[in-house]
Amino acid sequence: ASKKQKTDGAAKPRVVLAYSGGLDTSVILKWLSEKGYDVICFCANVGQQGEDFEAIKKKAISCGAIACECPDLREDFVTGYVFESIKCNALYEGRYLLGTSIARPCIAKEQIRIARSYGAMYVAHGATGKGNDQVRFEMCAQALAPDVTTIAPWRDPEFIESFKGRSDLLAYCTKHGIPVDAKPKANYSVDENLFHTSFESGMLEDANCPPEASMFKMTVDPKDAPDKAEKVEMEFKKG
Repeated sequence: ASKKQKTDGAAKPRVVLAYSGGLDTSVILKWLSEKGYDVICFCANVGQQGEDFEAIKKKAISCGAIACECPDLREDFVTGYVFESIKCNALYEGRYLLGTSIARPCIAKEQIRIARSYGAMYVAHGATGKGNDQVRFEMCAQALAPDVTTIAPWRDPEFIESFKGRSDLLAYCTKHGIPVDAKPKANYSVDENLFHTSFESGMLEDANCPPEASMFKMTVDPKDAPDKAEKVEMEFKKG
């Protein structure tokens, strides 16, 4: 084969992107593709309510991913992480059950497994450059696969220069035909799984701002709760 044929036939480096189908990770998917990577998207099912994983797969492929994996990690998450956390009485500041924190190692472990199965030497995530999630994902990846490199676009100078705000992300989506949710984005962040749903930042930083009724996903708004108590009986197998 000629030198040109060898160059043309060279395999692209592969990266497994932790993908939600939202604005940020959809932009990151296309951006990584433009940088010359074959992108495998990965969206973990840890019990998010109402998540349409088939729609996520279709969007990922339409935006340039060569594959999209949406493994069901609910049993592993509960037995390997939730149960162990409860046994340890793991609480942050005496009250927070670490629902977000304990899910990240479960997700990162599967991301590395998928990277190995596809021969990918890179993983990527859409966590911000100033939060805890970047540390959780990257420390897990380093522990499980020191030879795999993490790409963190929100710490990449070129990416940050190109996308200084939501308007830049939306303009990029328009340019590349990436479908986006027409509904306005809530000014707070949400994380949910089988163990919990948490809301933070935005309007919730104001202690005088009460939660919206739509936030009661796993519970009920006290205003709508029944006035009478309900008795629940539980039985335990094997002790």
